[in-house]
Amino acid sequence: MLTVMIFVFLIGYLCIALEHPLKVNKAGTALLTGTILWVLYTFAAPDLIPTASAEEFKEFLDAYPAIADLPFVEQCTRFVVEHQVLDSIGEIAETLIFLIGAMITVELIDAHGGFMFITNRIKTNQKKKLLLLVAFITFFMSAILDNLTTSIVMVMLMRKLLGNYKERWVFGSVIIIAANSGGAWSPIGDVTTIMLWVRGNISSSSTIPHLILPSLVSMIVPVLIMMRFLHGKVTPPDAFTYNENDELLKELKTKEKLSILILGVLCLIFVPIFKTITHLPPFMGILMGVGILWIYTELMYKRDIVNEDLKLRLSKIVRRIDGATLLFFLGILLAVDALRCSGVLTNFAFWLDETVGNVYAVNLIIGTLSAVVDNVPLVAGAIGMYPVATDAIIATATDPTYMANFVQDGIFWQFLAYCAGVGGSMLIIGSAAGVVVMGLERINFIWYLKNISLLALIGYLAGAGVYILQNVVLGL
Repeated sequence: MLTVMIFVFLIGYLCIALEHPLKVNKAGTALLTGTILWVLYTFAAPDLIPTASAEEFKEFLDAYPAIADLPFVEQCTRFVVEHQVLDSIGEIAETLIFLIGAMITVELIDAHGGFMFITNRIKTNQKKKLLLLVAFITFFMSAILDNLTTSIVMVMLMRKLLGNYKERWVFGSVIIIAANSGGAWSPIGDVTTIMLWVRGNISSSSTIPHLILPSLVSMIVPVLIMMRFLHGKVTPPDAFTYNENDELLKELKTKEKLSILILGVLCLIFVPIFKTITHLPPFMGILMGVGILWIYTELMYKRDIVNEDLKLRLSKIVRRIDGATLLFFLGILLAVDALRCSGVLTNFAFWLDETVGNVYAVNLIIGTLSAVVDNVPLVAGAIGMYPVATDAIIATATDPTYMANFVQDGIFWQFLAYCAGVGGSMLIIGSAAGVVVMGLERINFIWYLKNISLLALIGYLAGAGVYILQNVVLGL
């Protein structure tokens, strides 16, 4: 049955990767794959649980003595349905609720013209200076917001500044690299870092200082190489209209747009602080921020004389959220959790440990794979393969020194956040930022492969080298 489950997962993954040629939305494929895998696992549970979840199964039976009197097959079914499925959904829901809150916050800022305060202040038309400026803005904006939204905002800016589509392709490629690098060092900058942070594998206080320099190097090295081939001034567009037909932005006062930008960004920045102070899950902090923004915008519209049809209350903003993306995450995380519970991921982890046996090499392999396939299931798979090591796990491990790499904020989890985030830049389809820029600017896959992939690889390895240097040589 394990072979069948792996085959179903690979077929589902292939269909997700070939979403555009097949013209089948990847969310539907992910949901179907995830549910089929749980069905298969449920039927195979009596054979798999004794080896994959023996201790957990025993604790479940001890907690519910009435179930212990049932036939073994029914015990296994109850264990899967009443324990493993609910645990899986609970962990997935934490990530999805956080993403929903973050997406609402960012969409609210964008809909009210908040990001224009950033984009309208870029005046230079020198290619080299503009490229460096765009890279740094994208890098730090992605760490505060998320790489997907940042990429959209920055591409819209490039359309305002650049008239030549080939120039926009170059700048768009830099946006992809900078957005992925910027999202890797922040707990709220990328879906993968959010997953690791929400599940307790990394913390903001340790991740930021350890990953900011490697991430910065992974961005700046390709940019500096690109700058050597850029000369002169950019070609301005013949005509440009930005939100010209948006009647709401014409009606809103400048201070109102700015206030929503500041309040929204503060709500996002507040989430790590909230978690540190209250020890509650991050999704509670982001929901508090959404509530604050909701009340603020209601009060703002109450005193503003704006046509009701134009008002973008938060209840309208919710409808703009990309539900298909959220369902894709749900489906793929369900699929990965089914493989985790069945023992497939644990076996794969053992194989990696025996074959490779080095946390740096394992993560570099995962990062390289993230350029080909989506980094979300890769990170979800790694979380399933390697549980966060506790003192008890380390004490009973065959190699306690090696297992110590898997504690919270251990080398494995921090380097995974870097590799999975930055590695996706090596191909334009390897990250959400790459896919959205490719779609908006119609960047050719082969053009990116020939002109940008090698630069992204150099940056990826350079940043990885800095992280390894920090830990192995400097002991930071």
